[in-house]
Amino acid sequence: MSAFAKIVEQRIAEAQKKGAFDNLPGAGKPLCLEDDRHVPEELRLAYKILKNADCVPPEVELRKEILAMEDLLAGMEDTREKYRAMKKLNHLVLKLNLLRNGRAELDIPERYEHRLVERFSNKGGVAEDGK
Repeated sequence: MSAFAKIVEQRIAEAQKKGAFDNLPGAGKPLCLEDDRHVPEELRLAYKILKNADCVPPEVELRKEILAMEDLLAGMEDTREKYRAMKKLNHLVLKLNLLRNGRAELDIPERYEHRLVERFSNKGGVAEDGK
């Protein structure tokens, strides 16, 4: 977490303790997630159909896969499996970054944990390619 994010979280926690968020309008009521006033009128029906069909953009699907792979990787113990999972994770990240076609600063960085896995696995007799 960045220093800025830590400061923001600290200030939010302080405001909560002081009760700054108590008695806000709409408190305790469900959020209205169907608000589409920012979507052009001619696209609203198409978006609603896609949403009802559980059709999401490729970027969203890739982000879901990346998060699932990160969760899976966090619980892995086997060095070889971790190496393979890391390769797949980096492939997914690269694919997402290529799909976005945006600025490089906004790209998701690849995970370089595989270098550590390689370094430690060489001591245990595992080849550098993870096999």
